[in-house]
Amino acid sequence: MNRNIRILGAALILCFVALFVQLNRIQIFQQKELQENPSNMRSVIQDFNRERGDIFTIDGKLIAESQKIEAQLKYERLYPYGDLYAHSAGFFSFQYGADGLERYYNDQLAGQTETQKFNSLKDIFSVTDTSADLIITINHSVQEAAKEALGERNGSVVVLDPRTGDILAFWSYPSYDPSIFGSSDLQAGEKAWEEFSALPTGEDPRLPKMYREIFFPGSTFKLVTAAAALTSTASTLTEPEFEVRTTYTPPLTTFPLQNYAGSTCGGDILEGLRVSCNTTFAELAAEIVGAESMIETSEKFGFNSPPPIDLPFPATSIFPDDFGNQVGETSNTPPIPILENTPALAQSGIGQFNVKGSPLQMALVAAAIANDGILMKPHLMDSFVDQAGEIVDTYKPLIWQSTLSRQDALSLQLAMEITATSGTATNLAIPGVVVGGKTGTAQVDANRPDDTHGWIIGYAGAEGGDATVAIAVIVESVTGQGQLTGGVDAAPIAKEVLLEALRIQGILE
Repeated sequence: MNRNIRILGAALILCFVALFVQLNRIQIFQQKELQENPSNMRSVIQDFNRERGDIFTIDGKLIAESQKIEAQLKYERLYPYGDLYAHSAGFFSFQYGADGLERYYNDQLAGQTETQKFNSLKDIFSVTDTSADLIITINHSVQEAAKEALGERNGSVVVLDPRTGDILAFWSYPSYDPSIFGSSDLQAGEKAWEEFSALPTGEDPRLPKMYREIFFPGSTFKLVTAAAALTSTASTLTEPEFEVRTTYTPPLTTFPLQNYAGSTCGGDILEGLRVSCNTTFAELAAEIVGAESMIETSEKFGFNSPPPIDLPFPATSIFPDDFGNQVGETSNTPPIPILENTPALAQSGIGQFNVKGSPLQMALVAAAIANDGILMKPHLMDSFVDQAGEIVDTYKPLIWQSTLSRQDALSLQLAMEITATSGTATNLAIPGVVVGGKTGTAQVDANRPDDTHGWIIGYAGAEGGDATVAIAVIVESVTGQGQLTGGVDAAPIAKEVLLEALRIQGILE
């Protein structure tokens, strides 16, 4: 009898140990996996039945908040400025999860980080609002200026401080009102979601094109090609000299590359940037810089890596990394091998072929040059503040890449400033401040040879001081409406936004 009791007791102890191990495995090691499981509606319901932090711009505008309601779900999420911050704040939805900052900083906004949940011993035994409010770097006036300047033209505007990586404006059109997805009216949210999902990708307003879409950057990429020449060869702004011509035919092909509108140009790199000469930069990439240095330099500017921005799913901008094997012996000086895809390398040097960049990426190109070759990590978070008004976290600027030497950056600054005063970017110039710019006219695809995107990237700052604003603007082509150019279509938009940003910074009145 005693033996049976001992066996039963041992079995019960083993069952208890197994249960203890399983509970700890689930609660500790599988907690995050179970919480994020789409089938776990308990977690979703819990999110909508507790306090959630607000989101504010750097100048104090409330752009996302929770409103208490009398329903099964105690709260719904509201976005007071409608579509203005949809692509940065994102949405917080019972049905569709979250996007944007709402997703990236969900744990902090919901008060679910370990630090927030157990800030002191008393918090373990009481129910307190542990959520934190998020302050972001966007300035409301600059964001409004970006929206107004772009108007109802498909495109994007990215503005940042090149010294810190602070994003000052982040706008893309078309946009949408995210309150429809944060509302307790689930049927309305479902209807809007289905309508948006039925649209072609390029017309879906939920897509934040400024950081999740990539485009041919066109001639704005010539700055990267110039940077590759300055850093990896004996080239300077004034050496070598290129033939004055209308077309350039790369090695291994009989198909010539043309200058924009059949124009004739040549000369040195400085002149090539000023007038945006295709033939100069195609030859520079294909026969002087070469594939290896073009790849290396583009990657230092951020191509082929997702930008480290505090938003979910940023698009990776692309520079091709395979131009084939060497063909025959080279007679070039310096010895740059001719590759199987050297014609494609020539096209890549002017921002075509398979080169693709997001508006964010091209703003970072301008920012790196403006910041003397140092590329700062782009970010939207400024700080988190708890419900007692205490700062619980503050962003500290971080270097992402060292792209080029200060001397080479200064050379490109000179070229961009000349381009803004007497070249293709004169519509970006602002009296009384230093402005640098580079325009771009990018073909859409081979099936639409007469349609182009209009680009401009640039920077501005007080005379005698550092650049304090960098910008990228793309105005997307519309089928059948002909060519858009950076100088005519994008530059005036960028200028209006720069004026507001400089005013906010106290550089202009």
